[in-house]
Amino acid sequence: MTKNIFIVSGEASGDLHGASLMRALQRLMPGIKAAGMGGPRMREAGLTGLDSKEVSVVGITEVVAKLPQLLRAFRELKKLLMNGRFDAVILIDFPDFNLRFARAAKKTGVPIIYYISPQVWAWRRGRVRKIAALVDKMLVVFPFEEDIYRQAGVDVEYVGHPLYAAAVCPLTKGEARAKLGLAGEETVIALLPGSRTAEIRRLLPLMLEAAPLIEKRLGRKTAFILPAADSAEDALLDDILKASPVPVKVLKKETYTALRASDAAVTASGTATLETALIGTPMVIVYKISPLTYAIARMLISIKDMGLPNIVAGRRVVRELVQDTVTPVNIAGEIADILTDSTKKNGIIKDYGEIRGKLAASGPGIAVDRAAAAVFKVINRHGTDKRQR
Repeated sequence: MTKNIFIVSGEASGDLHGASLMRALQRLMPGIKAAGMGGPRMREAGLTGLDSKEVSVVGITEVVAKLPQLLRAFRELKKLLMNGRFDAVILIDFPDFNLRFARAAKKTGVPIIYYISPQVWAWRRGRVRKIAALVDKMLVVFPFEEDIYRQAGVDVEYVGHPLYAAAVCPLTKGEARAKLGLAGEETVIALLPGSRTAEIRRLLPLMLEAAPLIEKRLGRKTAFILPAADSAEDALLDDILKASPVPVKVLKKETYTALRASDAAVTASGTATLETALIGTPMVIVYKISPLTYAIARMLISIKDMGLPNIVAGRRVVRELVQDTVTPVNIAGEIADILTDSTKKNGIIKDYGEIRGKLAASGPGIAVDRAAAAVFKVINRHGTDKRQR
C-alpha cells in the first residue's frame, strides 16, 4: 500500500535537507507520496502543496511583516493535513512555525517526526518540554543534542549531519576555477550573503563595500564571486550589484564548486557556514539583524558563539562579526589577515578537520539514509499499532 507523508519546511536549508530526505524515503518505500510545504528542491523531489518562499523569515521583529503569509500558510497546511490520509508528519527546522503546527497535527493521531532540531541548546531551552509533549521521534544532527532530548524523555536519535556527506566537491581548486571561468593565478573571494531577502539586503552591500578594501589590503588582483542561494531573487541581486564598486560574478547551483575555487569566504551565519567549513574554505562569519530583534535575542541566547562551526568545535575557530561589528573595514581586515598569515589560515583548515569528524555519526550509511530508516520504522510501527487496534 502506498505511503503518504506530510512534510513541512520553511527555509532554504530545510528545503535542501527535506529534498534529500524525500529521495532517501523514495529509495526505501518506492511510490511514497509527499504533501506539505517546501521550496524548489522539495518540489523537484515530488512535493505537492505550498511554496515556502513566502514564509521564509529570520528574526523576531521581522516575523511581524510576514505574519499574514505565515497565518495563511498555517491555515492551508492544517486544512491539507486534515483532509488527507497520512502515515507520518515530518517537520524540518523552522521551529516557531513547526512547533505550533505540531500542536494541530497531534490531534490527528498521525506520528510526528522532527528532523533538524530546534536549537534549544542556544536559546529558549524550556521548549524541550513542549517538544516532548508533541513529538513522537526527534532526529538530531549534532551529537550534543541527543542528551538534551533524552533527559527530557524525548524519543531521540542522533543520525549525523546531512551536510557531512552532501557538502563535498571532487574538483581541485584549479579544476573548480577552470569550470567557473576564473583565472588560476588570481585571488578569489566568495561572498555568501544568505538566502532570505532581508539578510541579503543587510549584508550584501557591506560585503560589496569591503571588496575593494580587500583588494587594496592584499595588493593584488582579486576576483569576487557570489554563489547565490536558489531562493535568492535575481532582481534583488541585480539591484544591489548595480552599485558594486567591483565586478562580482553571480553563480547559481555552483556553491560547492565556488567555495572550492575560493581562497576565502565572507559567509552569513547559518547552514552556509557549515558548508564552507566542510569544503575547507577559510572564512569570516557575518550576522546582522534588526536592532530590536538583536536586543531581544541577546537576552534569550545562552551561547557565546553564533556560527555553527564554532558551536560544533566548542571554541572560536573562525572570527564572527556580529551586528555593529559587521563593517566593510572589519570584513576586509579579517579576510586580509587570513590570506597573509599562513599560520592563521592553516590553523583554521586544521580545525575544520575536527569539525568534520564531529558531524559524522557512527554506524552504516550517511545521515540522510539513517534519518529515512528512522522514519520508515516509525511509519511501520504506526501501521502495526493501527492494525492491532
